[in-house]
Amino acid sequence: MCGRYATTRSAADLGALFEAYDDSGGRLAVDYNVAPTTPVPVVRLADGVRTLSLARWGLVPSWARNPAGAARMINARVETVATSRAYAAPFHRHRCLVPADGWYEWVRGADGRKQPYYLTPADGRVLAFAGLWSLWRGADTPLATCTVLTTGAVGALAGVHPRMPLLLPQERWASWLADGPGTPDLLVAPDEEWLAGIEVRPVGAAVGNVRNNGPQLVERVPVPSPRTTVDPTEMTLF
Repeated sequence: MCGRYATTRSAADLGALFEAYDDSGGRLAVDYNVAPTTPVPVVRLADGVRTLSLARWGLVPSWARNPAGAARMINARVETVATSRAYAAPFHRHRCLVPADGWYEWVRGADGRKQPYYLTPADGRVLAFAGLWSLWRGADTPLATCTVLTTGAVGALAGVHPRMPLLLPQERWASWLADGPGTPDLLVAPDEEWLAGIEVRPVGAAVGNVRNNGPQLVERVPVPSPRTTVDPTEMTLF
C-alpha cells in the first residue's frame, strides 16, 4: 500500500534527473505530505519525448462517467494490473514514473497507537514509483490522473507493511516508459540488496493530518518501544 508520500524536488531538478522536458507549467509544488487527489509530478512519453508533467493522484479510467472514485484508485496491484478493467489499458499504453523522496506507512503498536515511518533512500537519491496515467475527457478540460503500482514488500520493508510501491532502479526507467504492451518482466521488484538502501525512519504523528506539511514531517524521532509488525488489514489512509 502507498497512501501517502513526499515529493520535494523542483521541476528543474526532476527534469535533469529524469532527462525530461518540463511541461509542468510552473505548477509543481513541494509537498511533504502528498495525499490522494493531489496533483503530482509524473514522467511519461509524449510524442516519443520523455516529459515531466502533472497528474492528479487517483486514476480515473478514460471510460469512467465521472472522477468520483479516484481516491480509491491510488494504487494498482502488480498481480492483477494486466487484467484489471481499470488498469489493463494504461498498463499496456500509458506507463509513467512517479518521482518521490519517500513514502509513509503506519505500524500499530502494542498500545494500539499507530507509529508513522518514512521509508526513504539513505543516500538521498530520488525514487521512481512505477505508475500508470490516464486522460479523462468527461469535462470541459481533460483531466490527467495517475496511480502507483504496489507489490509484495521485500526484506526489512515487509516488517513495516506487507506491500510497497513497485520501485524502479534507474536502469529500468527506459524500459518501463517504452512504447509497447506491458509484460511480466516489467513488474519484478528490485532485489533485497538494492532495497537495503531504503531507510525505515520513525517520524512524528503530525504527518497523519493531511493539512500538515513541511520538512519537519520527515525528521527522525526516537524509536518507539515496543514495536510490532503491521496488521495486514491496516490501511495507510487517514
